[in-house]
Amino acid sequence: MSDRERKRVERQKRKRRTAERVESPNGDAATATTTEGPETPEAETFQEKMSRRYEERNDEARAKLEPLERGERPKAVTIGAVVSTVLAITISVQGVLSLLGVSAGEATTRPAPLILFAAVLWAMAVGMWRARYWAVLGFQTVLLLMMLASAFGLVVVNSLLQAVGTTLLLLGSGALFYFMVRAMARIQMPSSPDA
Repeated sequence: MSDRERKRVERQKRKRRTAERVESPNGDAATATTTEGPETPEAETFQEKMSRRYEERNDEARAKLEPLERGERPKAVTIGAVVSTVLAITISVQGVLSLLGVSAGEATTRPAPLILFAAVLWAMAVGMWRARYWAVLGFQTVLLLMMLASAFGLVVVNSLLQAVGTTLLLLGSGALFYFMVRAMARIQMPSSPDA
């Protein structure tokens, strides 16, 4: 039997074993103990064991989550909406000033990218205020970019003040990113039947 055929047979066996799993009344997954021919069922592979463990942990974590009530917004999402609003105001002002021709020093900025980014931040702020999943996901992308920029910025700092500011930006965006993960899971959950 060639290597390709052996892999195909093993894959079919795994699929069969998965299909034979039966949900027991107490909620644990039990496998059927039928054997085909002279072969005995193979021991669970390392990958299957780890996959089963992670799925059990995921189920436990999902059981602990509570769906959002109508009009409820997690604290991390509220903080994200406020941060997004502050950033949107700042970038909007900068975009309008660059549109009017006001420049800060010798550097000139084009207004179109600033206004576009400000519009995206405003949309995310409104979406997070309404506890929308897409807005939280988009803001987490912005937080990730901020973390990367501040981490790379730590390499080229020139003063202690820059180092402290960049470190605080990195820690703040990382903490907000971390707390938004659980909030995203709660937002994604189906609403409770009584809502």
